[in-house]
Amino acid sequence: MTRIDPARIDPVRQEVIRNALVTAAEEMSLTIWRTSRSTVVREILDFSTAVFDAEGNNVAQSARIPVHLNSMSDCLRTILDRFIPLEDWQDGDVIVTNDPYSGGQHLPDIQTFRPVFVDGKRVAIVGTLCHHVDVGGGAAGSYYAGATEVFHEGIRIPPLRLATKGVLNEGMFEMLLHNVRQPDETRGDLNAQIAALGIGAKAVARIADKYGADNLAAAMRQIQEGSERMVRAALEKLPDGTGHFVEMVDDDGQSDTPIRLEVTVTKKGDAITIDFAGSSPQVPGPVNNTPAMTSSAVYYALLAALGGEIPANSGCYRPISVVLPEGSVVNAQFPAPVAGRMVVNHRIATAVFGALARFMPERIPAAYYAISYVYALSTQRPDGRRQVYFDIEVGGWGGHAKGDGASALSCGLHNNTNAPIEMVEARYPVMFETYGLVQDSGGAGEHRGGLGLVREWRLTADEGRLSTNFERFRIPPYGLEGGKEGSLSRTTVIRPDGSRSSLNSKVSGIPLRQGDIVRIETSGGGGHGDPKKRDRAAVARDVAEGFVSAEAARVLY
Repeated sequence: MTRIDPARIDPVRQEVIRNALVTAAEEMSLTIWRTSRSTVVREILDFSTAVFDAEGNNVAQSARIPVHLNSMSDCLRTILDRFIPLEDWQDGDVIVTNDPYSGGQHLPDIQTFRPVFVDGKRVAIVGTLCHHVDVGGGAAGSYYAGATEVFHEGIRIPPLRLATKGVLNEGMFEMLLHNVRQPDETRGDLNAQIAALGIGAKAVARIADKYGADNLAAAMRQIQEGSERMVRAALEKLPDGTGHFVEMVDDDGQSDTPIRLEVTVTKKGDAITIDFAGSSPQVPGPVNNTPAMTSSAVYYALLAALGGEIPANSGCYRPISVVLPEGSVVNAQFPAPVAGRMVVNHRIATAVFGALARFMPERIPAAYYAISYVYALSTQRPDGRRQVYFDIEVGGWGGHAKGDGASALSCGLHNNTNAPIEMVEARYPVMFETYGLVQDSGGAGEHRGGLGLVREWRLTADEGRLSTNFERFRIPPYGLEGGKEGSLSRTTVIRPDGSRSSLNSKVSGIPLRQGDIVRIETSGGGGHGDPKKRDRAAVARDVAEGFVSAEAARVLY
């Protein structure tokens, strides 16, 4: 074991240890990817892994889902402060929760944590989070548009020991599996999480053995302090002042009332405050956010705007103050439903971006599609077992000062990948008819918004039921600096006789019959700059490639 004075970890050694910890998080991520069962985890990659210091502060994370990673520390802190104090954690314990009012996000996101001990001393904690395909509730996939309280959304797991000293609590495991629609996939994904914790614990223990537990603790502390300094230095470069922006969300799925997100950003010196005073009260429908969720979107937006190579950990958040009115849609109180929280969460990010444009107009793009287009199809296998096809779509990014927005690319907030249609068709009773970009969906501008996508699939089973958690059906992505808005989204059901019906953005239990086609069109991003200033060659290229119609080009450019 290398002997190092804990008071004087040199920068090179610190960086070596930091990268080793990041590698440990990535080893956990690979373990989940290789051993999980559901498409939402294995193909869409809707999971995250992280390493925390011995006190529960995030020090390293995998390159996965920012909206998960930014809030896992809050979840762990809530567990330690309110449920299971650190002194009660034992080697081999696995703590589990999914309760949004106990530090979690929403019920499909099950989080697990395990302490790492070396020579009887706790040196770290490792954690995993997976979005499970179903956790019960009023709709397949657990996105129930009719929910008016969290009890409608599935099984709630308060912070409990899923394993004690390495021994699995089989009774609790089975209780959970008896409350979900696809127990085999849930079992596989939970086992993948537990296996990943073991891999992470061994990796961190090796680092502690090599450098010493005290030296590891010192390096973890310095890693967080370094990120804090980098964020403060980046803030120092911005002008002091106040930025203000208002974003509107279509609705909560249960009324036509828009939801107001008002944000005021105040920057002074090396610190910044983001205040949501003026935002709508919490709503009856399941799109509310808890403080951990709102803060995670704020952190993402600010760090993305600042740019640079700032290592992501708890130190990044110290210069940032987030003010959330109690009982508002960004700080909902129990038992408000929250399953569809990404409807508001994405727009929190675009609201913060809009306010930050006051400080750094050259870095802030026009609005992106700003919604995780989540849908779930419930069907029944020939043997009578339930089957849930769950997927997430994306749209177009906003144009920016230096170029066009990307088309059909996942935003960094959720950072999902697409499920290959060949794999989906092999596993589920659907056949894809169309998959491509939506012409004219990107907002016009000197720099055009990226295009949304269209995805059509036909049901091949006798019957099924569709649930969606969509947005941007009424309020499109905004443009900046004279750029035009992006397109609206839409969902259409096409019957075998050719008749069509348009669905609302947030629905549950829509009946489908064999041969019905579901057509999903997602929003393009907003444009940036005056469209009349767009390069003529770029307009001609857009028309030639089918991104913009000849008619739209004549009218807009």
